[in-house]
This record gives sequence, C-alpha cells and structure tokens, in this order.
Amino acid sequence: MAGKVYLVGAGPGDPGLLTLKGLEAIKEADCIIYDFLANSRLLEYARAGVETIYVGKKGSEKTLPQEDINSLIIKKARAGKSVVRLKGGDPFIFGRGGEEAEELAKAGIEFEIVPGVTSAIAAPAYAGIPLTHRELASAVTFITGQENPLKERSNIAWDRLSTGRGTLVFLMGWKSLPLITGKLLENGWDPATPVALVRWGTLTKQVCLTGRLDNIVELAREKGLKPPVITVVGDVVSLREKLNWFETKPLFGKRVLVTRALEQAGDFTKVLEKHGAEPIAFPTIKTTAPPSWKELDRAIKRLSSYDWAIFTSVNGVKYFFDRLYKLGYDIRELKGVKICAIGPMTAKAVTNLGIKVDLMPKEFKAEGVLEAFGKRKIRGKKFLLARAMVAREILPEEIKRLGGKIDVAAAYRTVKPSKETGELRELLLEGGVDIVTFTSASTVKNFVSMFKRKELPELLKGCTIAAIGPITADTAKGYGINVDIMPKDYTIPALTQAMAEYFKTKSAGEKRL
Repeated sequence: MAGKVYLVGAGPGDPGLLTLKGLEAIKEADCIIYDFLANSRLLEYARAGVETIYVGKKGSEKTLPQEDINSLIIKKARAGKSVVRLKGGDPFIFGRGGEEAEELAKAGIEFEIVPGVTSAIAAPAYAGIPLTHRELASAVTFITGQENPLKERSNIAWDRLSTGRGTLVFLMGWKSLPLITGKLLENGWDPATPVALVRWGTLTKQVCLTGRLDNIVELAREKGLKPPVITVVGDVVSLREKLNWFETKPLFGKRVLVTRALEQAGDFTKVLEKHGAEPIAFPTIKTTAPPSWKELDRAIKRLSSYDWAIFTSVNGVKYFFDRLYKLGYDIRELKGVKICAIGPMTAKAVTNLGIKVDLMPKEFKAEGVLEAFGKRKIRGKKFLLARAMVAREILPEEIKRLGGKIDVAAAYRTVKPSKETGELRELLLEGGVDIVTFTSASTVKNFVSMFKRKELPELLKGCTIAAIGPITADTAKGYGINVDIMPKDYTIPALTQAMAEYFKTKSAGEKRL
C-alpha cells in the first residue's frame, strides 16, 4: 500500500515560523526529504529513526536534479512511507512545489500541501519593511528573479510593472539584479526609488542593505553581498529606518559559543536567539549514568529516613527520578522528606513533577545552601545529596561539621564528549566567535583540555568570555582565561541579560568616542 506525501513549507529560516500543521507532519514522518533553505534544526522535531535525505540546491550547486527528486519522493511513498518534502518558504511560491505535486498526481500518490511562511513577506518584515502601507503602497507583486532559462521569452511584463507603483519583491534575483534594476529604469521607474536587499532574512545572521534603484548594484558589489537575497523595490523601504526591530536586538549578530551539554543547550539557544544572537553549539560535557547505582539505590530504598533531599542541578533531578521509577517506586516515597533545590531551573524541574520545593537558597552554590540551612538548624538532621559523581565537597563536609548526617549519592557523571576541534579552532582563529560562554567549571576544564594550552591565548583573542558564576569564573582564571561577564544571579537568563547589557554599554561607549 502506497504511503502519503506532505509538501511542507518550512518557512523562511527562523524555526519559530514553521506552522503547527507542518510541525505535526514532521513529527509523524517516516522519511523527510529537505532543501538547502529549509532550516535543518526542524529535523530535531522528527521522531527517532526517521530517514532524512538532503537534496538541497545552492545556486548552481545541485545534489540531485529536480527529476530525480520527483522520482525519489514517489519511490519512498510507494514503499508505504509517510513522506515529508520539506521546502524552504512556501511550496507554491517559486518553490517548484507545483511541479512535484503534478508528478505525485500523475503517479496516483496521495498528497497534501502544507503552506509555509514565504520569505517574500517574512524577510522584509524582519527588516522592518511593511510591503503595503495606506500612504505608500496599496499593492505588492511577487516576481521570480530566475525564470526558466528554456523559455523563448520572459513572462514578466516589465512595462506594466511601472504603472501600479506598488511594492515589488524579487525572489532568487541576486544574479539578475543588474537586469532587474535596468529593466525597471528603462520602463519609467524613478532612479531615486528606495531598494532593499535582505540576505538570510529572519535568521540572526540577517543583513539588510538599502539604496536607490540607480546605485543598489554598485552598493551591493562594494559590500560583497551574496545570495540568498530578497530584493524589495518601493517607497515602503523608507520605513525601515524607524521600524527596524530585529537587527536592533541587544545581541543581534553576535556569534555565541555554547559549551554546555547538548541536552541542555536547547534552552540556552532559545534565550540567545530571543536576544538576536547566533548560537554555535560546541558541547564540552555530556551527562551519563554513574558506573554503579549502588549508592543511589541504597538511598532510594530508605528515602523515608531522610529529613531533606538536596538537588544541585536539573541533571540531578532527572537521573534521580528516572532511577526512582526504574526501581518500581514513585514520588510517594518522598512523603515527609523536604526538598532543597539549588537554582530556579532545578526548582522548576522538581515542581514540574508535582513536588513542592521547600527551600531554594538566594545564592545558587554550596555556601548559599549552608547559609539557608543555618537558619533552620542542621544539627541532628539527615540529608540526601543527589549530585554529579565528581563535585565540590564543601557542602557535605560543612553539614557534617555542623552536626548533620549526610549521604552523598552519585546520580550521574559528566564526561568529555569525543569531538573534533579542527572546525572550531579555525572559526576562532578567523574571529568567527564573538562570545565564549561557560556554564560550569566542567565546561571550562573540558574546553581547555580540547586544545593545547599554549594556543589558548591566540584562539580566544578578541573573544568576550562569559561565566555563569564565581566558581566557573575562578576555574577559567586558573587557566589564564580572563572573564569579562558574570551575572549577579547564576542562571542562563541572567547570564544572557548580562551579555546584552555588556554590549549595550560597550556600544554606547564607542558611540561617545
């Protein structure tokens, strides 16, 4: 029995602009065939084991001719698979989706069209350019910049484009820019008409160049602009100066190296992108189960004997409760046990399980825990500390010194992932990283161990270093790495906000100079 094909518009680049229906199709797909302009991060929503096939076309570079792509889609559908053909933008706006749908209809394959947000409207919107405006433009025309080269003559009525005086949007027209501007000028367009070129629209590497119809080609050549580019022609371009909302974000265009564990990098990445940064994932740690569950199993089996259970991280919560359930227990075993969580994210991980957090120290480190417990008296109390296998010993040592009893159980361990560093080394040497972030002492240690100590000063030259807290910062300083940014609260949102404030202050200082 044949499967079904979904022609899904992936949107213009920003993953957040994918439609809910497109997301649903990706989650249920057996096979995803995707393009160059479809953000590969969307594949993260696919279920485990899904077959992914890249058939992207970048300019003249083609991995697979269109005819072969058509055959591939049909072949996978005939094998009984649910196939998602993931196309940048919208499938039916200059995306050849119509041709693919025709082939599917001819082959008798069931299909659905899932429209997407086209770059023709999204890129200008992210550049602060409304395509229509009551006072400036009552119409908008979408035009391909790459007509079929086999056509005997153009289908674009250049003479008629000059009569409406609405907004013109050219897609895929980078190579044809001199032809486009020339044709418009020949057909009566004012040489002073505003023009905008938007590259990588909706992404944090977006670039927007504005000029006039008579000088935009030269300006683009001087700036070394390259595709993919959307060209917007019309008076509405003049509104960009006061409506530019995206490129004015505090960390816009900053390339930020994220060294935390891959499974935790997602939240940090989202916060960075909200501030306009471009995250570069380079995990220097990963979490795994401890070599033995003996300590934790023993503690779980006598949970009711503890007065307090202390969790120092989201990982500690995750591994502890996974093991609790694996042993056949549930949260009822914690009845009568008070919970201490270090940091708001750890507290959130606990409360998401339907468990109340009784204590969260103001300072998110061992010293803060001791200060908070000091008011509640430690002497005679029994504590369970579920944490990483290797961690600072100050908390258990001080609890013992103050007359408390404590069991330390390894819930997980952090290890250094095997990772090639050549690409990152080259990126750092080329000045392709603006900010290096460290979210724990382990991320610092492992990052340093991945390179030769003598090359670190050169690699980090020109990089701003951000550390989540004093322990992480002290570890970095111990390796000779100067820390520029450290937030007052030791959380990811606070770290990101501190980075934003740092560059805002720096930018203001440069303007005064």
